[in-house]
Amino acid sequence: IAKMAFRRFLPLFDQVLEENFAAWTKSQGKVLQAAVVAVGPETKTKTGQLEPVSVKVGDKVSLPEYGGTKVTIEEKEYFLFRDGDILGKYVD
Repeated sequence: IAKMAFRRFLPLFDQVLEENFAAWTKSQGKVLQAAVVAVGPETKTKTGQLEPVSVKVGDKVSLPEYGGTKVTIEEKEYFLFRDGDILGKYVD
């Protein structure tokens, strides 16, 4: 992924920009697998405190089938999800 595109687009707050690369069907519907390509600086807890976003660039994550906002950067589609909408991340 060209890093140049992401110098011109930085997610705000708890938004995470992802590039989808796989989808598979589970009993409840499709689960999307994506790579995190950019993250916002922080998320606000229920008590109002600020915390860093729970994922970092390069992480592979699972996302719900629906939700997110499609963003086109240099003719390529990406999706913005809130940090709290991410179902989980894969660990090596």
